[in-house]
Amino acid sequence: MVVFHKMSPNETLFLESTNKIYKDDISSSSFVNFQIWDFPGQVDFFDPTFDYEMIFRGTGALIFVIDAQDDYVEALSRLHLTVSRAYRVNPEINFEVFIHKVDGLSDDHKIETQRDIHQRANDDLVDASLEKLHLSFYLTSIYDHSIFEAFSKVVQKLIPQLPTLENLLNIFISNSGIEKAFLFDVVSKIYIATDSSPVDMQSYELCCDMIDVVIDVSCIYGLKEDGSGSAYDKESMAIIKLNNTTVLYLKEVTKFLALVCILREESFERKGLIDYNFHCFRKAIHEVFEVGVSTPRSAGPQAMGSPCSKAVALNGTPRNTI
Repeated sequence: MVVFHKMSPNETLFLESTNKIYKDDISSSSFVNFQIWDFPGQVDFFDPTFDYEMIFRGTGALIFVIDAQDDYVEALSRLHLTVSRAYRVNPEINFEVFIHKVDGLSDDHKIETQRDIHQRANDDLVDASLEKLHLSFYLTSIYDHSIFEAFSKVVQKLIPQLPTLENLLNIFISNSGIEKAFLFDVVSKIYIATDSSPVDMQSYELCCDMIDVVIDVSCIYGLKEDGSGSAYDKESMAIIKLNNTTVLYLKEVTKFLALVCILREESFERKGLIDYNFHCFRKAIHEVFEVGVSTPRSAGPQAMGSPCSKAVALNGTPRNTI
């Protein structure tokens, strides 16, 4: 809800626990063109009425949520049952484990919890002769940007064009004097690609906050008097200069995507060069996804009306929600 429906963390306190399978199609409002199936923690995979083969056969990513503030022994048992069943149906699934609600833990406790869950989960796989099954682990919370960062990593694995996007971003920043660039899905604030330099969480948070500011201001001043128009369109562009000589630069790429760059003021003096390089970059991005539509691949989400994929989210305990 926080990621895909722009709900504030405090509003989620009033949500009921997931008690039935919930399907959310977000393809109409976001670049990430897939469905999310949210499962309650008490799903019984041995129930003959549950067609798990149908669910997992078309799944691109399975996200299992474990409550870090709860006793997770039973959750680990359900994790093993779930991923082993899913792997036998579809070994191409990406298995992701969100160790959630870590905002209430100290840094040392977070690290120890992640280490313990990682060790136990992988030991269970080894005991079941499933060493080839790979689990990825993320520490997440809805009260900071860690949940957006985790979803970004999950979504990137589902995008077959990711290496091309990263290469385009590397070429763009190296020729423009830019320190860091993110290609954002504007609605969810998931970054679908970034350049090859390491991601600094503070930089990522700055870029996320910039998107919020741009959309909020545009909603107030950018719409017509009758309320028509869009808060984000092909004319959308923003420049924010910070007091530490850093500049944030946002430009529209597609109706769903924005390029957000971080650079120094002295580099921004060559804005003409940056804008020309951006024009070339934007044209290349459109060509990449036009090719993707003409030769569709079922491995992941694509832009502009291409086939959907599914991401399945399962909660490790009945009261967990995502």
